[in-house]
Amino acid sequence: MWLKPEEVLLKNALKLWMMERSNDYFVLQRRRGYGEEGGGGLTGLLVGTLDSVLDSTAKVAPFRILHQTPDSQVYLSIACGADREEITKHWEWLEENIMKTLSVFDSNEDITNFVQGKIRGLIAEEGKHSFAKEDDPEKFREALLKFEKCFGLPEQEKLVTYYSCSYWKGRVPCQGWLYLSTNFLSFYSFLLGSEIKLIISWDAVSKLEKTSNVILTESIHVCSQGENHYFSMFLHINQTYLLMEQLANYAIKRIFDKETFDNDPVLDDPLQITKRGLENRAHSEQFSAFFRLPKEETLKEVHECFLWVPFSHFNTHGKMCISENYICFASQDGNLCSVIIPLREVLAIDKTNDSSKSVVISVKGKTAFRFSEVKEFEELVARLRLKCGATSTQYHDISTEVPVSSDSIDPSDDTEVQSLTCQRECSRTVNTEALMTVFHPQNLETLDSKMLKEKMKEQSWNILFSECGRGVSMFRTKKTRDLVVRGIPETLRGELWMLFSGAVNDMAANPGYYAEVVEQSLGTCNLATEEIERDLRRSLPEHPAFQSDTGISALRRVLTAYAFRNPKIGYCQAMNILTSVLLLYAKEEEAFWLLVAVCERMLPDYFNRRIIGALVDQAVFEELIRDHLPQLTEHMTDMTFFSSVSLSWFLTLFISVLPIESAVNVVDCFFYDGIKAILQLGLAILDYNLDKLLACKDDAEAVTALNRFFNNVTNKDSPLPSSVQQGSNVSDEKSSQIRVDITDLIRESNEKYGNIRYENIHSMRCRNRLYVIQTLEETTKQNVLRVVSQDVKLSLHELDELYVIFKKELFFSYYWCLSSPVLKHHDPSLPYLEQYQIDCQQFRVLYHLLSPWAHSANRDSLALWTFRLLDENSDCLINFKEFSSAIDIMYNGSFTEKLKLLFKLHISPAYTEVQYKDPSKGDELSKEELLYFSQLHVSKPAKEKEAKSARNSPEKEKEKVNIQAYLSQWQDELLKKEENIKDLPRMNQSQFIQFSKTLYNLFHGDPEEESLYQAIAVVTSLLLRMEEVGRKLHSPTSAMKGLSGAAVCVSGVPSEGQAEKPLEKEPSSPREEPQWSFAFEQILASLLNEPALVKFFEKSIDLKAKLENAKTSQLSCRTKK
Repeated sequence: MWLKPEEVLLKNALKLWMMERSNDYFVLQRRRGYGEEGGGGLTGLLVGTLDSVLDSTAKVAPFRILHQTPDSQVYLSIACGADREEITKHWEWLEENIMKTLSVFDSNEDITNFVQGKIRGLIAEEGKHSFAKEDDPEKFREALLKFEKCFGLPEQEKLVTYYSCSYWKGRVPCQGWLYLSTNFLSFYSFLLGSEIKLIISWDAVSKLEKTSNVILTESIHVCSQGENHYFSMFLHINQTYLLMEQLANYAIKRIFDKETFDNDPVLDDPLQITKRGLENRAHSEQFSAFFRLPKEETLKEVHECFLWVPFSHFNTHGKMCISENYICFASQDGNLCSVIIPLREVLAIDKTNDSSKSVVISVKGKTAFRFSEVKEFEELVARLRLKCGATSTQYHDISTEVPVSSDSIDPSDDTEVQSLTCQRECSRTVNTEALMTVFHPQNLETLDSKMLKEKMKEQSWNILFSECGRGVSMFRTKKTRDLVVRGIPETLRGELWMLFSGAVNDMAANPGYYAEVVEQSLGTCNLATEEIERDLRRSLPEHPAFQSDTGISALRRVLTAYAFRNPKIGYCQAMNILTSVLLLYAKEEEAFWLLVAVCERMLPDYFNRRIIGALVDQAVFEELIRDHLPQLTEHMTDMTFFSSVSLSWFLTLFISVLPIESAVNVVDCFFYDGIKAILQLGLAILDYNLDKLLACKDDAEAVTALNRFFNNVTNKDSPLPSSVQQGSNVSDEKSSQIRVDITDLIRESNEKYGNIRYENIHSMRCRNRLYVIQTLEETTKQNVLRVVSQDVKLSLHELDELYVIFKKELFFSYYWCLSSPVLKHHDPSLPYLEQYQIDCQQFRVLYHLLSPWAHSANRDSLALWTFRLLDENSDCLINFKEFSSAIDIMYNGSFTEKLKLLFKLHISPAYTEVQYKDPSKGDELSKEELLYFSQLHVSKPAKEKEAKSARNSPEKEKEKVNIQAYLSQWQDELLKKEENIKDLPRMNQSQFIQFSKTLYNLFHGDPEEESLYQAIAVVTSLLLRMEEVGRKLHSPTSAMKGLSGAAVCVSGVPSEGQAEKPLEKEPSSPREEPQWSFAFEQILASLLNEPALVKFFEKSIDLKAKLENAKTSQLSCRTKK
């Protein structure tokens, strides 16, 4: 590797380096201790330790080239190499291309300048295609070289960054280097001859956390496959931890969330991942989540500044954050003041002429925002004007220089006009009013005390709007939060839900989208629509709105439209309950976009088959309980109680457990504060019932106590009619329980647990996501092993090891494969056995690693035929059960079972003639050849094919489960177990010849090789004579023509060259001649007469050693390729 020329003083360096070659201008040196027998003794050990601990060019490579300036002790390092071959190439290049040119120069200074310029040019040329796009390319190049040298990973593995740290092995810290790459966490240390090399794949990490104890003040704890690893003494531990967290979650997404991965251009190409890119991505995600912006928004600029708050008459210090379509501001204390300005609403952007360095942004609604003390404010104004010019033209056709007019309309009005126009054009059935206004119109003539309180709430909000503005660009302050905690008025609920959730931005960016989706999804029939129809009348059945066709139809349209929009989620139970509440207070289109905001941004991964998001937040909730309610944790021996109780809290935002009039107040807080509001309320509920829960003797008693509490939560200010209120069904007089007002409960949750920060919740989510995913994967594994163990003789431990290798091979295949969709065969919604399936290429790698027959010369052909035999449904994929059944027979099968397997490999449908495109490679098949032959299938009648495919994939024809198909498939599997050897088809002439060749290949290298060759020769001769007698009885005129091709096979112990030519001519023999064939019973009976053959197939093979070797060499064998 060429290096940026740097001065090296040779006076002391000669103790560490030895000269190998030299000329007038260059010196090639070797590091002491490298390439010497015994490692160079004590000097070699010391040098190796220095190389591991220190951070210098010298430590990286054992060879280097220096440019020497005549008559000077100062040399310039210009190249280094990991091995002699690499450094020799560099040396030869210098001799051929540089040496002749240097003789032209007159002065030493000119020579040095020329060499430096040439080397820098070479580095720049390499840099065009280099992965090292970092802050300090030179140091990164050195680290990259050592990373490749130490760990031997494939060159496609992208190093992201590296850190100096200590790895704790027991109680002893080992100083070394931690390397973070796209797929692995790697550590290397070499201290006084003791080498530590650690490679952990990110997808195997189940726990990643910062810890501290008496010995380790601050360290990073990594748990992988039950082993704990601790790293400490980082210079910037927080930065390191956040990067590790990102890479681990990136790997989890890449492996287990292929849809997200495939749709993300950054994640889709691992070579594009850099440290800076990951940091920018983290900032963008935090930015869009905090301000509830669309996920596509990317943070482009951040400026520290002051924002003038007109109603408070002071400047608040904070940060202005700018993305493609939004300008946002948050004060240093995020709760104090925040503003979101969509560029589509901006009318003008100006700068002041005074020394305040101010930027003034004018928006619709007679509002202007003044940001002062902005660095480089003039350039910022120019950039924003360009952005707003494009946006204004797209949305409003209004110049950015137009001053704020007094008759500006509310931003929501324009959106309503656009959406209503599209609705009239596309679908006249969409409701344009919230169901609450239809079924519970407010009667202004008869105002009771509750209605008066409601009007007072409205007045409070109107005062806030007059001070802070109304719409997307309103100031959001502590007063806003206080009003939300008190409960949003019925008439404003839909508008403010849209505003606080960010759904208003989604709807504004997609005018008419909902009506179009309703049109397209109308009349569709699939599993999602069937489940929707089943649950429609279970959604708030006590409410009049959902006892009529109006409410039911609106609910059906919203749920069906969303299932059409997002088939990955489709429909999940609990979505109906949430959507029905949204429809009460929001217009139908608004309810749709609120559902989009909840499912895709605010509660990610909640509404799918595995509800991973809900499980993650439950784990976060348990962590918060341990922190804030330790006495409850000590009392409850099993924390899973909280998970089982709180699942419905998270999935339905307490709607399913609280009376409707109280639940809507919780939804108010959720749309303002996100999941933080739900977690806080959950803690407040447990805290309120702490004494009762501590007195409970079992889980059932605790559940009863909580249910009684929920039944007694009321909303004394709710204006809903008593016929609709659920909490009013039990009168205060009859109830012995104390009533709890929801407003008081929410206020208490904010006072006690309001210090929980969103950043901490995000970190806990990331941390617990790893644990939840690995727990689900462990559950999948245990279920697969339980099913498979019933059909094989392998022990559970052996099956466990085999499953790990099987799954790891699948992951390895996609770590560096950019052209294929990631884990295209992995679908968590499928039955456990079908979730992981491998193709023929992956099977070949595992066959080479694990099969006791992998030493055979035609092992690629054997792997191909075995795969074709196992691939019964001809989809070019096999699952773990099929894979383990073959391995089980090879290691634990009887003589008859092993022979039957070999026999079936050489007959249809497994057997296919293999023709090699490149004879120079021998019997090795290329990847393309292997995949081609694996897809060749024996032709079957069309009806039989369809019936078989329907049996093997009951869910492929329709999206609903076909019970009859599953029963038929189960029956087929039972019949397979009863397969009789008499049912096997006969083996024809060419198949028998290949069968004989395979046996010869299997015996090659065995200690009893000679006797085995003799035995197989006797068997084949006997079989051919038996067939000859049979053919003479049927056709006496047929002489020995049919046997000519097999003559070599029975002539004793043939050489490879002798056997090959006659066998190749056999397929060209005249077709009209009848071919001889053998039944399995004939071959079995003949082989049983040879003790050497029986002994060979019945001898025990150490599977444990084979599995251990496979685990250690699985990655290295891929590297060689």
